[in-house]
Amino acid sequence: MEIIRSKDNPKVKRFALLHDRKKASKEGLVFIEGTRLCEDALISGVKPVSVACTEERFDLVSSWQSDYEISCEVVVMTSECFAKIASTVNPQGVAMIVSMPEAVSELPLRDDGKDIFVVLENLQDPGNLGTIIRLADAFDFNGVIMTRDCVDPYNEKVLRSSMGSVWHIPLITLGSSDEILELLHSKGIDTLACELHGDDLKSASLKLPAAYFIGNEGKGLKASTISGCKSKIKIPMPGKAESLNASSAASVIGYVLASLK
Repeated sequence: MEIIRSKDNPKVKRFALLHDRKKASKEGLVFIEGTRLCEDALISGVKPVSVACTEERFDLVSSWQSDYEISCEVVVMTSECFAKIASTVNPQGVAMIVSMPEAVSELPLRDDGKDIFVVLENLQDPGNLGTIIRLADAFDFNGVIMTRDCVDPYNEKVLRSSMGSVWHIPLITLGSSDEILELLHSKGIDTLACELHGDDLKSASLKLPAAYFIGNEGKGLKASTISGCKSKIKIPMPGKAESLNASSAASVIGYVLASLK
């Protein structure tokens, strides 16, 4: 077993390069670090392009090779070299490079018409996006639709908060909310704008198929998006809080829509 001991080794530099999300994205790749994130991907059927580990974690990677039929190269390096490619303060000694899932070109629709999508407009917080992807997976949505100005869904913080759901559910990125609205309406999907002046969620007339829009954390939905949706809804809040954060609001509305199935 060859152990890389130089931080200037080309293989170490390669992993470090792909740790940069913009550079990895251009190559259609995703850098994953940490035992849990790597195992989430493997359990979901993701096949790594390359695996890196420290000497101490080689036995774990060897078990992955047999359990998940990994056939790619495994790069073993010292802890000092691994620190160069790591993003965490206390690295766990394992990382993978995987291919990004293929872009979804058409809306995945069900035969029974019980379709649910959550649409995210300019969402910027990775934790919010990961949590919303996770809830969409939990409630069996058709997919998560995002405007192009949302945070990268393969950002490491998104991956962590999605708890593996990023590999389970279609993620669809389109240019703008106007483009998304046009596509949804052409498919006969009801569109709901989540905003403070909408109809009370308890009494609103909801039906499937439906797609509900969640806006930017600070600014909410654009006025043009609100006016373009067929309905406007709000979550009743009898307490003193003025609003819920994006992922909390998405969870409440998602649960209500899922109950219509």
